[in-house]
Amino acid sequence: MTIGFSPRATLSACALCAAGMLLLASPVAAVGGSGADPGTQGRPKTAMPQPALLNREGTHVRLHAGAPETPDVSAMSWLVADAGTGEVLAAHNAHVKLPPASTLKTLFALTVLPAFPGGVRHTVSHDELMGIGEGSSLVGVVAGNTYKVADLWRGVFLNSGNDAVHVLAALNGGWEHTARQMQAKARTLGALDTHVVSPDGYDADGQVSSAYDLAVFGRAGLRNPDFARYCSTAEAAFPGLGGATYEIANTNRLLTGAKGVKPYPGLIGIKNGYTTNAGNTLVAAAHRNGRTVLVTVMHPQQGGGLGVYEEARALLDWGFDASGHVDPVGSLDALRPVAHTAQAASPAAAPHAAASRPASDWDWPTTGAVAGGAGLGAGALVIALRRKGKPIARG
Repeated sequence: MTIGFSPRATLSACALCAAGMLLLASPVAAVGGSGADPGTQGRPKTAMPQPALLNREGTHVRLHAGAPETPDVSAMSWLVADAGTGEVLAAHNAHVKLPPASTLKTLFALTVLPAFPGGVRHTVSHDELMGIGEGSSLVGVVAGNTYKVADLWRGVFLNSGNDAVHVLAALNGGWEHTARQMQAKARTLGALDTHVVSPDGYDADGQVSSAYDLAVFGRAGLRNPDFARYCSTAEAAFPGLGGATYEIANTNRLLTGAKGVKPYPGLIGIKNGYTTNAGNTLVAAAHRNGRTVLVTVMHPQQGGGLGVYEEARALLDWGFDASGHVDPVGSLDALRPVAHTAQAASPAAAPHAAASRPASDWDWPTTGAVAGGAGLGAGALVIALRRKGKPIARG
């Protein structure tokens, strides 16, 4: 069998394989081997289309007879995936580059979270709070006050606090160093659409990501029990002055049900965002009946500030309803080799205290993490439905 690669696939292969060699498993081998991918038990093993498919603009979905139609959403770009297998179930303009706003904090957390234990205490300096963008969301970090690293991460995930991001980036070696690390991390994950300028997601010239890349970041984050715990926290106490604390609440309304948005059953997070340039953005995941569905929504054109949540709700509903009734149109694993086992730890466990378990044994409420892989194949027929008359923004 001969498999042809687009220039994008070639770039991904080079970035992800230091030895310059690419191992491609056949569709049968990709879902076989030791262990099993979560959520695949009892489902037919289907061939995965070539990764170049999702590079095409428009809507891509492969419906079986009787399968539910994808919802009519207004977002410039969106994606629905099975977080366990990595299978992309449907997508619209998956690789179109758009400003990500604070959803880029998912990549920031993937990069910096492993560097510092949550119990480390740090006294914030004035210099660490310099350069925060005008109009930024803040959690209320004060120079001279001492915080645990865990407090700062709650400020990042719940309040989308750019002040907390600045302090953590300073601890990590500085703003530009952290941006470079984030860029490198994105490449190792096969996320080739993302260009990092401002680690907090604040609007900056040239800063872009895509629905595909943000889904990759969200899925990778759920493998980290600390990330999973922070992103699913609805409210927490944050240190104030003189030993006092005050309550902070997650700004992801699908999680909290705030301001007229009905909370989504089984929601795990992950991260919402808004800037003038990006509009509303959201990476969200929910767990139901042993399965985790992950969605990305970027810049809805309708619904005001609530549109991003309602469109994510519709896509999550579709993802669960479509289980077993669609064939994948791509994979969040890009060209990386498939892993059939993974490490998981309880969210309450100490950092880095992960133990190896077969993916088939995973249970989201216990582990707080999802992982798995899906192979890449070729030759699948694809229905590509282009949204007519819809402007496509390019970063």
